[in-house]
Amino acid sequence: MARNITPRNENYSQWYLDVIKAAELADYAPVRGCMVIRPTGYAIWENIQAKLDAEIKRTGHVNAYFPLLIPESFFRKEAEHVEGFAPELAMVTHAGGEELEEPLAVRSTSETVIGHMYAKWIQSWRDLPVLMNQWCNVMRWEKRPRLFLRTSEFLWQEGHTAHETEQEAREEMLRMLEVYRKVLEEELAIPVLAGEKTAGERFPGAVDTHTCEAMMSDKRALQAATSHFLGQNFSRAFGIQFQNREGELAYCWTTSWGLSTRTVGALIMVHSDDDGLIIPPRIAPIKAAILPISKDESIAANDILPKAKELSAKLDDELGGMFTKVDTDFHMRPGDRFFAHLQKGVPVRLELGEKDIAAGTVRLVRRDTGAKMDVKNDEVIPTVKKVLADIQANLFSRAKNFRDENTHDASSYEELKEIIADKGGFVRAYFGGTKDDETRIREETGATPRCILPGNDTGKCIITGNDGARLTVFAKAY
Repeated sequence: MARNITPRNENYSQWYLDVIKAAELADYAPVRGCMVIRPTGYAIWENIQAKLDAEIKRTGHVNAYFPLLIPESFFRKEAEHVEGFAPELAMVTHAGGEELEEPLAVRSTSETVIGHMYAKWIQSWRDLPVLMNQWCNVMRWEKRPRLFLRTSEFLWQEGHTAHETEQEAREEMLRMLEVYRKVLEEELAIPVLAGEKTAGERFPGAVDTHTCEAMMSDKRALQAATSHFLGQNFSRAFGIQFQNREGELAYCWTTSWGLSTRTVGALIMVHSDDDGLIIPPRIAPIKAAILPISKDESIAANDILPKAKELSAKLDDELGGMFTKVDTDFHMRPGDRFFAHLQKGVPVRLELGEKDIAAGTVRLVRRDTGAKMDVKNDEVIPTVKKVLADIQANLFSRAKNFRDENTHDASSYEELKEIIADKGGFVRAYFGGTKDDETRIREETGATPRCILPGNDTGKCIITGNDGARLTVFAKAY
């Protein structure tokens, strides 16, 4: 059992915080609700950012940057938007020793200020589409903060696009949803359900919201990314008009979409165990730790270390980056050195001792299963590459199996309540109710509709009994 880590089955919330502390991912900031992302945590975020940024640019989007401070009046131009975000806004009322004529909102999301700028830049259908993204921080005053999952300040990307037609904008929304699904599943090894949000769960000001929902290892859901079709709501509020092909003035159709540092929290809760963090190899800052080992510290430092460094250089060349680390903490016992890398989630550990050198082998240990193997020197590099691919696939497979094993079907509201209370997990049921019905379900079960599954399958709503209800996933969520 890991030192200083509470077992998941005893206290899941404390286990989560203990893993973050043991892996040195983040710490609490002096301001309540904010966090300091430590180097290992930030390196994971950088890798997520790099993978996602490449996919965003591959779809034709370009990066820009918009201001942190937004006039309060901007938020009042779109009624539903201001109603949704008003409780979370942090306001600047004084600056330069004086009270400001108009309070400034610290950026909670940028639809308003970007809409203002698009209205200046877009004149004709020839200017469309506008496909922009920005990487930035945002602030939403959080009453119940939790590291990575809900913090007052967090990092994210937010894409904002403007289009000539409704069809183009809706296609954009789904295109970016697929980008999120691909990155989450293929890079973070997190299986997700991609579908539409219900009316009560939509982004404030959106016509439609689509989401990627993941199941954590405590069977709760987490919204990992969202993509919104905003219709013409923000275009009308901010005057984003263009001269169409017929020479008439028309309003743009817009979208927005985002993924944040809460995905680091998702990664922790989907893959990690009671020993500590587990990181999928494609996202891991360090893919392999190499440990020169000897009872004689001088032999480890003088005889074995050069061979470890040589192996590290070769592996880095093959892996296409600085992805290995040579452990030189010779003052520590071997077991403590092993455990340090295990708790930090390093996918592969390579042990190189006197007996290994004499036998012409290296001891390889997998983080995901703990399996050990002795590998011949001339087979180490291809074996490590294969094992990393196997770990990536295994993490996705076991997360998907866990989700599938904890997904249930309910044919009535009573059955849904029983499953949520007794089993938890995801519950599929036909639903076509109102926002008030969603509130009732949340108050009586603690669960919310996470997403409407794609497809044309319909049935009787478990609340109203009406036909034509769509298959919806319910769960308790973060």
